[in-house]
Amino acid sequence: MTSILFYLFSAILLFAGFRVITAKNAVHASMFLILAFFTTAALWLLLEAEFLAITLVLVYVGAVMVLFLFVVMMLDVNLEPLREGFTRYFPAGALVAATIVAEMAMVLGGRYFSSENFPAPVPHGADYSNTKELGEQLYTVHVFSFEVAAAILLIAIVAAIGLTFRQRPSSKKQNIPDQHRVSREDRIRLLDIREGGEA
Repeated sequence: MTSILFYLFSAILLFAGFRVITAKNAVHASMFLILAFFTTAALWLLLEAEFLAITLVLVYVGAVMVLFLFVVMMLDVNLEPLREGFTRYFPAGALVAATIVAEMAMVLGGRYFSSENFPAPVPHGADYSNTKELGEQLYTVHVFSFEVAAAILLIAIVAAIGLTFRQRPSSKKQNIPDQHRVSREDRIRLLDIREGGEA
């Protein structure tokens, strides 16, 4: 039964991924991407990775895809100019896709990824926690890689902010040193209202 579910979910995942890149409507492509996320979560459940499955659903489907859908529907982007070159670039894209499929078939079909080297996971007891197991692997065996990945993400965030930051002359902002150098004579002018002249 597990093998049948695996092949069923894999077929749905391949179909959803194919429709993501071939759907003409961006909202339809987003829906197929949500289907792909849910199907991937189902595959992780088959591998007894419940924490990863629920994280994928909550983070990507519950936050990222909802935000993406709001942006797509609010911007109302005209995608017709983007599809004009699809026929022209289709042969090159098909060649690259066929090459990738052939490479993956040669790698995954070899003896390194056989069922003998990667057997089905052993069922665990009711007291088993894959969240605890994942934490132990991340913070003991792979702690250096985890810290490097965190540093790279931090650098990427700072670089993205630096690339998008632009000085606009029309923007209004405060200059604190200039405000501290202001004296009373620079900002206040006394008028004699009765005579209409300056004091």
